[in-house]
Amino acid sequence: MFYKNALQKQAKWLLPLLMPIAFCHPVAAQQKQDTLTLNLQQAEKVFIDSNFLLLAQHYNVDAQKALVEQAKVWQNPTLNTDFMVGADGKYFQYHKNPDGSYNGQYYIQVQQLILTAKKRGKLIDLANTNARLSELQLQDVLRNLRYQLHQDYYNIQQQLALLGIYNGQAVQLSKLVAGMKAQLDAGNIARKDYVRVQALSIGLQQDMVELQKSLADNQADLKTLLQIKDANQFVKPAESLSGDVAMPDNLESLINTALQTNPSYLLQQSQTKYQQQNLVYQKALKTPDITLGPNFDRNSNFAPNYVGLGVSLPLPVFNKNKGNIKSAEANIKQQQAITQNAETELRNNINNAYKKLALSIELNNSTQKDFYSSYTAIYNNMIDSYKQRQINLLEFLDFFNDYTDSQKKLLGQQLNLQLAKEELQYHVNR
Repeated sequence: MFYKNALQKQAKWLLPLLMPIAFCHPVAAQQKQDTLTLNLQQAEKVFIDSNFLLLAQHYNVDAQKALVEQAKVWQNPTLNTDFMVGADGKYFQYHKNPDGSYNGQYYIQVQQLILTAKKRGKLIDLANTNARLSELQLQDVLRNLRYQLHQDYYNIQQQLALLGIYNGQAVQLSKLVAGMKAQLDAGNIARKDYVRVQALSIGLQQDMVELQKSLADNQADLKTLLQIKDANQFVKPAESLSGDVAMPDNLESLINTALQTNPSYLLQQSQTKYQQQNLVYQKALKTPDITLGPNFDRNSNFAPNYVGLGVSLPLPVFNKNKGNIKSAEANIKQQQAITQNAETELRNNINNAYKKLALSIELNNSTQKDFYSSYTAIYNNMIDSYKQRQINLLEFLDFFNDYTDSQKKLLGQQLNLQLAKEELQYHVNR
């Protein structure tokens, strides 16, 4: 009974100390899972090899290319025939008469549609442009998914780095809380000081839980892109978040490259080309197509065995396809306006991304790197100074919070640098 009461009493004040320790090793908990460590290039390879959205878009490209082959095929000929079944109470009288002539009548004609005004070639052009559109759509899907993949990858890098800082702080706080508890029991410190450090520890725990939630969201997105279905698998970036990015070529060079490589813009250009080809095709439809039909007729014409050639074509009297031509002309103007807007938007997006990258690189200079490095050393000294009672609790807590904010800003700055680089690459598609 004595030991039970003692354990209960001990657990009552040990619980606040154990809680920070329980929260300070989320990475270790993840390592118990099946950890898949990938660098960015390896993650891209897994993504390209396994993503179902890319696979579905690939099938769409194949389907459009198959339609190109279909457009090259000629129309099938049509067989028309008429056989006598019965006449004068007699049925299926197909035999020779005594004079050698044939009895009975039948008619056979084979018709072939001949497309005029090079319609077949124009249909092939439309099918080729459609196939090109599907290829550009695939490239755009790939570009968007790759951009999302890179964003998730860098976000996870930043979150793991910040979690590592929180882990270290949680360990320090757990030791500090334990020491202050002993001092409190001995009557050497006020309870308000002890409670304040406990509040700091609990606040840190809450920050860690929120960070882990965001990490879980990014993990879910990344695993979806990589088609990883194992809930116990944790994707860990092989590299740490880097603060080194080189400024790219001059702005005008990037814009010129983007106008040749950005699939979203090229898609609008191809849409314009498609509408122009459609106008040419609609104008060609004014010219009527010809149907040729050689035929053979036995015993229903002036000659017993008649061979003829039928020619059929519609007369463009009422329908000259004017409505479709006007519609195609309007579609061209509409698409040209959309393409011009897409070019303006692309130029502005690259301008904006280029400026943001320049600002991020400028912010991430060597002076700031030295500052954050020395700040960490000072932080470690402040912990030792507080333990040795060289500074008071208020000074320690203020510095602790300032250090946490500075490290979050540093990691946020490094993340923004990588994301700014990715945004520029996204628009240039290089």
